[in-house]
Amino acid sequence: MKITYYGHSCTLVEHDGISVIIDPFLSGNPHTNVDPSDIKVNAVILTHGHDDHFGDTIQIAKQNDCPVIAVYELAVFCGKKGVKADGLNIGGGRKYDGFEVKYTQAFHSSSVSDGDSWVYAGQPGGVLLTMGGKTFYHAGDTALFGDMRLIGEMNSIACAALPIGGALTMGPEDALLAAQWLRTSRVIPLHYNTFPGIEQDPEAFCDRLKQTGVDGCPLTPGESLEL
Repeated sequence: MKITYYGHSCTLVEHDGISVIIDPFLSGNPHTNVDPSDIKVNAVILTHGHDDHFGDTIQIAKQNDCPVIAVYELAVFCGKKGVKADGLNIGGGRKYDGFEVKYTQAFHSSSVSDGDSWVYAGQPGGVLLTMGGKTFYHAGDTALFGDMRLIGEMNSIACAALPIGGALTMGPEDALLAAQWLRTSRVIPLHYNTFPGIEQDPEAFCDRLKQTGVDGCPLTPGESLEL
C-alpha cells in the first residue's frame, strides 16, 4: 500500500494498479502541488461534505467515470450532480474491486455547499480502507472519542491519518491519545496550517509520537509513504 499526501486532509492510496483518493480538496488548497485534472483513480471516498474535504470530487469522479463513496445523504447529493455514487453509512462497509471500505463514526458536522445554500450531508465519518491486506484509517474531521479504543481493538491498523489542527478538530494532545487507542504503529498528521486558526507544528507532534513508540510521518505535499 502506498499513501501519497496532497495537503490538508487529502490522501491518494494505491496498491497493485488500484487507486482511490480521499477528501480531494485540491483547487484552492494553498498546500497542494497537484492539479485535479491529473488525478487518475478508481474511486473518490469522502469523510464528509465540507468544502475543504469535498473539494474537486465531482470533477475527479466525472473525468475518471468512477464512483463517489460517501455517507448516504452525501452520496445522493453527488448522484444529483451527475456522477456515480455509492451510499454507505456509519458502521457499514462494502468490498469493491481491489479494496474494501468501512465507515466509522466521527464527531464533527457535515454539510455541503450548493450555490448559495448548504445541504445536510448526513453524519461525518472516518474511513477504514483495506488494500493488499493492510488497513489505513483516515479519521476525517473529528474530536477524540472513546470508541477509538474499539476501532483499534477490532482492526489491525497499519497507518492512521489524524487531524491535529485544533479549533475545528482535535488538536495534537488529543491526537496523541487517539494514536495510542488505535494501536497503530504509524500516524500521518492532517488538517493543519491550511488556513488561520489551525496552525500546528507537525514535526513537534511527530517527535512526541515517537516518545510513545509510534512513528510519526509529517508528509509534505506530494510525498508518499509505503507500507
